Amino acid sequence: MSATVQITFDARDPRALSRFWKEVMGYVHPGPPGVDLAPDADPLAAWDEFLEASGVPEERRNSASALEDPEGKGPRLFFQQVPEEKVAKNRLHLDVRTASDLRGEERMAALEQEGERLVALGARRLQRFEPEAPVSIGFLVMADPEGNEFCLD
Repeated sequence: MSATVQITFDARDPRALSRFWKEVMGYVHPGPPGVDLAPDADPLAAWDEFLEASGVPEERRNSASALEDPEGKGPRLFFQQVPEEKVAKNRLHLDVRTASDLRGEERMAALEQEGERLVALGARRLQRFEPEAPVSIGFLVMADPEGNEFCLD
């Protein structure tokens, strides 16, 4: 039997952080359990209605959020609210593979372009690592809006 993986983020604002990663990954917010959403429906609005109807107090309605790969291939991303800020470097990080088939300047230009798009969404660019054959083909180190480091690869 094989296992599947869910990647969990500790977050101060799960909904906002899930919106950022939705744009990074091309994932979708799933609807609430037992709710059939119309194709043009807003899943987050559906969650608001579901949580209100379920009697969840308003201050608890942003305690979690999730994203799923619309093709069902990638891991589910889960965002859980925690009271503390991030204080140290991640011990685990994501490599967002957007240019893995490119090499040299073409690769780095593609990574720079994607990095600019993510900065516009709220990411911070931390560092650029140049290609160093044969051990590295180059990458960018970024941080999401709450400071979680990830690489554009």
